[in-house]
Amino acid sequence: MKYKVLLMGNNKMVINEFFTYMDFSFECFSTSDRYDDVINHIKYIHPDALVYCLYGENLDDLKRFVNVEGKIAEEKIPIVIVGDADECEQFVRIAPSMNVTIFRRPISTQKLEEALVKLLKEERPDGMREKRSVTVAESTLKTEDVMRVAEELLAQLAKEEEKEKKLREEAARKKHILVVDDDSSVLKLLKGYLVERYDVATAISGKIALKFLETKKTDLVLLDYEMPAENGAEVLAKIRENPATRNLPVVFLTGVTDRKKIMEVLSMKPQGYLTKPIDMGKLSSTIKGVLG
Repeated sequence: MKYKVLLMGNNKMVINEFFTYMDFSFECFSTSDRYDDVINHIKYIHPDALVYCLYGENLDDLKRFVNVEGKIAEEKIPIVIVGDADECEQFVRIAPSMNVTIFRRPISTQKLEEALVKLLKEERPDGMREKRSVTVAESTLKTEDVMRVAEELLAQLAKEEEKEKKLREEAARKKHILVVDDDSSVLKLLKGYLVERYDVATAISGKIALKFLETKKTDLVLLDYEMPAENGAEVLAKIRENPATRNLPVVFLTGVTDRKKIMEVLSMKPQGYLTKPIDMGKLSSTIKGVLG
C-alpha cells in the first residue's frame, strides 16, 4: 500500500524527489505553511505523516508551524523533519518539546524513502491509519459547505500540482547563457565550450544583447568590456536600470587591466569578473557558482 504523505517547507528539491522518485511508496500532497491550508489538508486528506522539508526557514516560519502542531498531534500524525544539521538544530531550539523524527541531510533519496516507510510501519503496524471519529459538530455541517471546502481544496491541489510540474520542467531544462563579445572568435570558442551543458546564445555587440533581452530570457550574461558603440559597463548599467533585467546575473570577461575601469565595473556589483585570456576552469566554476 501507499502511505499518504503531506509535504511542506522551502526545500523544493526534496519535495520534488518525493513526487518524482518515491511515488511507489507514497501518495504525495504538498501544502503551504499557512495555518488554514495545513489544517484543511489534514482534515480532508488524512495523511499518514507530515514531512517538513527545511531550507532556510526563518524563525517566523518555524513558529507558524509550531502553531499547527497541536492539531497534528491531536490527529496522531507523525511529524518528520528533513534538513541539514544547522536547520534541524534550529528547529529543535524553537520547539524542544515537539515529538518529531529527524532525518539529517545529506541523505540519499532511497535511504530517506526506506527510513520513512519503516517509521510508518512501526507507527501503524496494520498498515492503516486510525480513522478520526466524527463529532456532532462535524456531522451537522451543511452539504454545500462541505462541497465548497472540498472544491477549494481540489483547486489548491491542482495549483500545487501545476507548480510542481513547472519545478520539474525547470530542473530538467538547461540553463541559458547569453555571451556578449565583439570578437567572433571568442563567441565561437565560448559557445563550443559551454553548449554541452547550457543553452547558449551570442551577441556581437551590447546593442544586440539589449535587443535580445527585450523579448527573450536568459539565466546569465557573460559580458565583454571593450566593445564599440557601448562598452560593457554601459550595457550593464542599462541592464540594471531595466526592472525586467535588474536582477539578471552578469559576469565580465575582459582583457581590461586599467584599475579605474575595473573599479567602475566592480562598483556595479557584477556576479563575477574574469580576465582574458580565459581560464576555462575558472569560467566553469564561476558559472556553476552563479547558476548552481
